[in-house]
Amino acid sequence: MSTELRRGTRRLVSREAGRETFHSFSFGPHYDPANLAHGPLVCHDEHRLEPGAGFPDHRHTDLEIVTWVVSGELVHDGTSVLRAGQVAVQSAGSGVVHSEVAGGEAVRFVQAWLRPDAVGGTPSREVAEVSYVDGALTPVAGEGSALPVGVAGATLAAGRLREGDAVTLPQAPLLHAFVVTGRLLGDDGALDAGDALRLTAEPGPTLTAAEDAELLVWTFHATV
Repeated sequence: MSTELRRGTRRLVSREAGRETFHSFSFGPHYDPANLAHGPLVCHDEHRLEPGAGFPDHRHTDLEIVTWVVSGELVHDGTSVLRAGQVAVQSAGSGVVHSEVAGGEAVRFVQAWLRPDAVGGTPSREVAEVSYVDGALTPVAGEGSALPVGVAGATLAAGRLREGDAVTLPQAPLLHAFVVTGRLLGDDGALDAGDALRLTAEPGPTLTAAEDAELLVWTFHATV
């Protein structure tokens, strides 16, 4: 049993022309053997792209890639546009090449990579609209949602909280909660945008919004 608070201000940062990425886990040249994963979650990045900038064609294999746009529009493969209020799941399977570029305005998005239960599958991509329940967590990908993820027992939930709203995080063998915007108050003090809680076999704490806030919560119920 453990609770780990990861401050957003201590994330490692990659910068390229027109883009900035904040890494919650060890990534590329930012190698940290003590921070490789939380269960099947091996990457949780926050990307900020200037208009027209982003990631040209690149390849993935055997990953479940879940993308959440915070603001702006993210153009996928030059044709598909992902906007705030939508979530995308791409199963890389045996291999996929894709691009992700900001549209005509700056874009901020959060992307998670998960190790799938099965490797070498047929690549696929699905997008779903999100319907929030005010002041509560809403499953948006994985179990309990309309958008499948290739990891048994995995669920991504999102919440938009008004100042004063309180939400109790679900109990799960593994949980990762990320503050997208705003400030939340919990037993460990204040959680600001970019901060994350990682729980292992702990009861879910109650968080109260000190101001309007957005929260993304992964839970993993299968043995990993």
